[in-house]
Amino acid sequence: MARFVDVRTMVEWAASRGPEDILVGLIAYLEEDFRDWPGFDKTPRVASHTSFGVIELMPTSTSETYAFKYVNGHPSNPARGYQTVTAFGMLADVHNGYPTFLAEMTLLTAFRTAATSAMAAKLLARPDSRTMAMIGCGSQAEFQALAFRAAGGVTGFRVWDTDPAAMAKLERNLAPYGITVVQAASAADCVAGADIITTCTADKAYATILTAGLVGPGVHVNAIGGDCPGKTELDPAILTKADVFVEFPPQTRIEGEIQQMPDDFPVTELWQVLTGEAPGRTSPEQITVFDSVGFAVEDYSALRFVRDAVEGTEFGEEIDLIAAPADPKDLFGLIAAAVPARA
Repeated sequence: MARFVDVRTMVEWAASRGPEDILVGLIAYLEEDFRDWPGFDKTPRVASHTSFGVIELMPTSTSETYAFKYVNGHPSNPARGYQTVTAFGMLADVHNGYPTFLAEMTLLTAFRTAATSAMAAKLLARPDSRTMAMIGCGSQAEFQALAFRAAGGVTGFRVWDTDPAAMAKLERNLAPYGITVVQAASAADCVAGADIITTCTADKAYATILTAGLVGPGVHVNAIGGDCPGKTELDPAILTKADVFVEFPPQTRIEGEIQQMPDDFPVTELWQVLTGEAPGRTSPEQITVFDSVGFAVEDYSALRFVRDAVEGTEFGEEIDLIAAPADPKDLFGLIAAAVPARA
């Protein structure tokens, strides 16, 4: 039997526990797994690109547990009444290959992406950072705001989106949590005076939504929108004047902002900062960029966190996913036993 958390249950669990408490708990799991980064089997995600969008599988494993996530990215979906991103994931026992935990990951990926952003900002942003500018107010925006307030102490949020309805949606959703957002008139207006800049737009195109002149000394850029080949958001000049931090370089060089740069462009892996093997922020004037594309270890952390959180609760159900005949060599016997006796 495997434990299963569907969409309805994930929503009920998240509402019961509270988004910020989930984000703080998830950050702790992420930090634990990033410190054990060399112990994971790692590979860039397997992607199938079409004219409609991309479908990807994201696998990883430890010596004990295998994990994968199925996820899509279809920017034109909202106009057709569908979500841009949907996902589900699974944990399995390495010893016998049996699935042990399954969950929806559309909501969970939003939590893990925001938690990863906040974890990186704890290492890379100035400790006195209080104001964040967010360019892009889609499905990820609320999660980012709550994560940065809960884990990073950010209290001021300025937002900009080409769609006024998206900004209004964000303001409406965050109001019950006591977060006030300022709707900016442009990207330049949005980032003026910000300590942290988050870029998260959906169009799969080489774009420059943030130019080098808008990024002053001491700013931390949380670049989470460049997440597939042919999709960028930052002026390359920002990368050349900043220190760039990534999750898994072989994947980020294909999908992240640094796909614009030479193959030998220097980056630092985030896990090395967590373990003290590499420096993070070294001065108040330093510009830092977290070029985040999302990596399978983060999904492993998210699945592990939810699995542990719902264990022994009413959230989730046991599903019969594995055919297990009494004789492991007699699989057909399951069918034979179910066939009505012939007269």
